[in-house]
Amino acid sequence: MPIRKIQNRGTGRLRLMDKKYVWHPFTQMKDYSGSSPLIIARGKGSFIYDTEGNRYIDGVSSLWVNVHGHGKKKIDGAIISQVKKISHSTLLGLSNEPAVRLAEKLVKISPKGLAKVFYSDNGSTAVEIALKISYQYWQQKSKATKKKKKFVCLANAYHGDTIGAVSVGGIKLFHEIYKPMLFTTFKAKSPFCYRCSARETDYKCSLECLNSLESILKKHHGEIAAFIVEPMVQGAAGMIVFPKGFLREARNLCLRHNVLFIADEVAVGFGRTGKMFACEHENVRPDLMALAKGITGGTLPLAATLATDEIYQAFLGEVRETKTFYHGHTYTGNPVACAASIASLEIFEEEKVLKLLQRKIEFLENRLKNFYSLNHVGDIRQCGFMVGIELVENKKTRKPFPVKKTIGHRVILEARKRGVVIRPLGDVIVLMPPLSISVKELETLLEVVFESIKVVTEG
Repeated sequence: MPIRKIQNRGTGRLRLMDKKYVWHPFTQMKDYSGSSPLIIARGKGSFIYDTEGNRYIDGVSSLWVNVHGHGKKKIDGAIISQVKKISHSTLLGLSNEPAVRLAEKLVKISPKGLAKVFYSDNGSTAVEIALKISYQYWQQKSKATKKKKKFVCLANAYHGDTIGAVSVGGIKLFHEIYKPMLFTTFKAKSPFCYRCSARETDYKCSLECLNSLESILKKHHGEIAAFIVEPMVQGAAGMIVFPKGFLREARNLCLRHNVLFIADEVAVGFGRTGKMFACEHENVRPDLMALAKGITGGTLPLAATLATDEIYQAFLGEVRETKTFYHGHTYTGNPVACAASIASLEIFEEEKVLKLLQRKIEFLENRLKNFYSLNHVGDIRQCGFMVGIELVENKKTRKPFPVKKTIGHRVILEARKRGVVIRPLGDVIVLMPPLSISVKELETLLEVVFESIKVVTEG
């Protein structure tokens, strides 16, 4: 149903101020200046509301972070309770109760072997920390490993926007301009099944995409510190879902060649793929794991980098040995954010979130099949509650639409008219609603997206 059109003089002023003062991320501000942006005022459950009172399904969980719905009482209550005690104290040489309690919980639910938690405040910093730890680990482990200074990532990778994270990224549109600032990395082939060069009629996947990684590790393992990967799904690349066995075999290659394995679970963690962590799908145990986004249920900035005890031990020594990990952030282990995260993890357990999610994942999978009836839906990629619908000009040849047609952007604007907020990755329509969304709300979301794609691509 189309949203209501309500005039609000305060909204008009907010829009003018927004355009005058705010520089938005991943947004061409020249185009933005001519638009009428939504100004969000509040949220409840699966919905967000603008300043004019219009309601929208939050189809991308406010950029992949909202897990249990907006305005979750338990999380809000934990935040308020902690603020009444203390809002922040440093973790440099001190500690605080929520940070300690959360660290214990994270270790207990994470893949076996991860034993230590280093806090930060967003996904990029969690990745930077993992890179720096793995680099320093080899420098301090032994004289024989000091040459291990480089990293391997996948083509199409996205690990954040800070310099180290961009260096291990592989999306030309985002990263190419910064190339002179970056350190050199090895880039292995991405397991992009829809555009696999080896794929033919009746093709049976034999993981040819692993050959590239294997070749790099075999030839350069003596100079490689770590391999970093988004387990199971390359998010910002367009929801590229790995073929079965790829993640497990990639981990085996790292073990075979003595290269650390960094799991970037920033986007895929905390239930997004149907399991608490995406690594669990193939029983992969990383050496380092980066967490953020859904860690607080989508309320406050927080991140964590988990490491094995073996890695941690390499940083212990006398002060004069300078083995200390000289890295930290002002708001590291913020007690309010940690309290929110504890509450979120308790909700997972108390409300059996992952168990109840399975039915919704199945419902989503079945309803998405209908999208193939649309003339310009080329591929549908799903892993749990992460979905990418790739729109193409020609389904037979898989030819993309010309960039100038901005098909993906037009689809999300059409959906917005119908009461749904989503955000594309080029011409890939992303669906990633809160895990708490009801089946009825999920059905409405799918109906709106279906109609929006049809209107835009078929006129």
